[in-house]
Amino acid sequence: MEIRMASPNEILKEALALKPAQQADLIDKLLSNLDKPDHEIDQLWAEEAESRIDAYEQGKLKSVSLGIVLEKYK
Repeated sequence: MEIRMASPNEILKEALALKPAQQADLIDKLLSNLDKPDHEIDQLWAEEAESRIDAYEQGKLKSVSLGIVLEKYK
């Protein structure tokens, strides 16, 4: 007997039929699941951070003040 997984669209259709409180609970559970640590991603970010620090210290990367960055988005 083969078990068929529901498609994302089928799951969404069912989720939209839930009461608002049930939808909120489902959203909370989905977001909590995404918030779990991923050691592989953490390692990649650590390597990227070290690479950027090295590039800055070697003068290959310039910094920009927070004020300039914020001014860009006004």
